[in-house]
Amino acid sequence: MEIRQLRYFVVLAEELHFGRAAAREHIVQSAMSQQIQRLERELGVRLLNRTTHHVELTPAGAAFLVEARQILDHLGRAAHAARNAAAAPPTLRVGIIDAGYDSMPQILREVQRRHPELTIHQVEAGTPEQYRQLADGRLDVGIGRASQVPAGVVSELIRLDPLGVLIPDEHRFAGLAAVPVRDLAGESLLMGEDTETPEFNQFVVELCREAGFRPTIYEGTVESTRAAADLVLQHRCVLCVPSSFRTSTRPGTTWRPLTEPAATYPWSLLWRSGEPTAHVAAVLDAARRLADHLGWLTVGGSHPDPPSRQETAEDQAR
Repeated sequence: MEIRQLRYFVVLAEELHFGRAAAREHIVQSAMSQQIQRLERELGVRLLNRTTHHVELTPAGAAFLVEARQILDHLGRAAHAARNAAAAPPTLRVGIIDAGYDSMPQILREVQRRHPELTIHQVEAGTPEQYRQLADGRLDVGIGRASQVPAGVVSELIRLDPLGVLIPDEHRFAGLAAVPVRDLAGESLLMGEDTETPEFNQFVVELCREAGFRPTIYEGTVESTRAAADLVLQHRCVLCVPSSFRTSTRPGTTWRPLTEPAATYPWSLLWRSGEPTAHVAAVLDAARRLADHLGWLTVGGSHPDPPSRQETAEDQAR
């Protein structure tokens, strides 16, 4: 069954005259008649009763007319939607962990500088939710620690981010150049919800255990790292965060790197498997350029971490 056959039938049903219907479609009458006959043979029913001077719909033809009109209407709307999409500016939906971290904002500024026509929508979500939205097409690219990448998602390591601790300016750690991990044993550590940040929570807990203690976890939770800074200011807890968060710290708080051992948090870009789209490729290119220019993968002279605390690009590719 061809679209033109549906169109010819609808026009003929409206005109009930082969000559007028053929004229509306700018074809000869014999071609109109042949296509209607082919349609009837394919359906196995007679759609029209024809005489020398009269054409009328059969009951089957009347029923078919209703559905044929709906099909043609749907096709028209589909064509209109396609034209609108082609005329609309290109869009990119990007997942971010928290607005306080600066890796993705820097990447997106570079993307926007190179592609000013691109409209970028940022979606704040934890890594598990980003995986779900990547899988069902609601996100084009995400960011997070790629420690448990599901099937259908690809990752690329773009930054090894020194881990530190956010404290009030008056805290005993504030006078130190760096804080030994073992000294966190006497502190209450604020963690995110396990449903939202399981990979980061696991990273911090493993780090503490390697230093010989089980961390004390603050019982309350907050919805964002910025809100967590309020609890830090109240001297109710301390917050482990990578260095990329320092630009958004609240006045009255101080960030100090962790040492003995030093640790770096691995940030990876995430996208659906298969050949990246042009816009995802633009994000990857911008991230690689920044990583090279800013030394994101060299960590400024800090020694490499054991695999339990720092994944390599090869680890994440497996």
